[in-house]
Amino acid sequence: MTSTVPPSGGEQTLAPKPATEEQAAQRSDAPIIGAAAAFKPEQDPSIRPFRFHASDAQLADLKRRIQATRWPSGELVSDGSQGVQLATLQKLADHWATAYDWRRAEARLNALPMFLTNIDGIDIHFIHVKSNHPDALPIIVTHGWPGSIVEELKIIEPLTDPTSHGGRPEDAFDVVIPSMPGYGFSEKPKDLGWDPVRIARAWASLMDRLGYGQFVASGGDWGDPVTEQLAVNHSDRVRAIHLNMPSAVPNEIFAAINGGPAPIALAKDEQQALEQLRFFFDKGLGYANEMRLRPQTLYALEDSPVGLAAWILDHDKESYELIARIFDGQEEGLTRDDILDNITLYWLTETAVSSARLYWENKLPFFQVQGVRVPVVVSAFPTELYQVPESWAKAAFPQLAYYQRHPKGGHFAAWEQPQAWTDDVRNGFRSLR
Repeated sequence: MTSTVPPSGGEQTLAPKPATEEQAAQRSDAPIIGAAAAFKPEQDPSIRPFRFHASDAQLADLKRRIQATRWPSGELVSDGSQGVQLATLQKLADHWATAYDWRRAEARLNALPMFLTNIDGIDIHFIHVKSNHPDALPIIVTHGWPGSIVEELKIIEPLTDPTSHGGRPEDAFDVVIPSMPGYGFSEKPKDLGWDPVRIARAWASLMDRLGYGQFVASGGDWGDPVTEQLAVNHSDRVRAIHLNMPSAVPNEIFAAINGGPAPIALAKDEQQALEQLRFFFDKGLGYANEMRLRPQTLYALEDSPVGLAAWILDHDKESYELIARIFDGQEEGLTRDDILDNITLYWLTETAVSSARLYWENKLPFFQVQGVRVPVVVSAFPTELYQVPESWAKAAFPQLAYYQRHPKGGHFAAWEQPQAWTDDVRNGFRSLR
């Protein structure tokens, strides 16, 4: 969105600024702006309506690049142990180039009330959907990498309109879903220091700007440390949090992961979590290490859509295997278009490298207890990077308010298992109302 960012090719027009967000939401002439539109002056607290329209030229270029992919030879093993398999990626590319329709995803996004506001010098994009039910509880939901706001779209209606989705009027939420800095439609940071602590501070400012003096928060992946830091540093504002990838690993488990002896008499669920963590730290950290150490090196992700897709698919073993099954024709949680909506958003907004820099900026160790003292709701999914045992959650969160262990679901919980995720949020925060 700065003048140094190459133009995205999307339409970029600004309408007159509305006086309030409510007036903005009522406008039928909300501006259509591309990912590289000029930003408002720093410290401008206004909230401006936002829509996105990719140009036909952008979409034609995307298709051309997919079809011109120079493919490597196939893997020499029968599984995914060497990385994303050639057959899977070719099926994805074929669907992307011949059957996928970004305009459908774009219309879905533009049907939502979306906004921009400048916080700490950069434009932050967010979705803000208010419930029609009185006394709705405000919630801010934070995505992770390689996700985006696309991860959270399925939970909006169940939260804001519970009576149409198996809930009660008193289960209603006002939902705020921001794009993290450098991700999607939010501006790419222009200075150093945009780590989870600073993002959490920006989220507190955003909720204040929206008039929410008290609120709850939820997050997974990077959304976990952002949400936990909201609770740690803004506990006067944050009434409670919900997590599906909590930072709750005991120190003795970290010692065992690093080569020390495993604690004796681990319960079955604790032993399972230890094995999941050992696998992740031994074989699952390749992408994170590259982005933590050398994010700027990932130029190819901005030049090859198929290269970007492979990088995104290779986040974790279980998610990759789920996606591979989907492109083999199975129906599970996500669809082929779900997956491509997210990848295409990264491509059109040119945020592969800017999003990776969050790993370089972060100073918080993965999964280490952060000192949260507000009430916490935990969803434990079996194919998450680790399925947190209730005993670990109780030790990490002195005010554990609700814990639910699920039989199915993984890293992208709100995207893959929106009903289970929604049930936990409703049940976990019900006592706060």
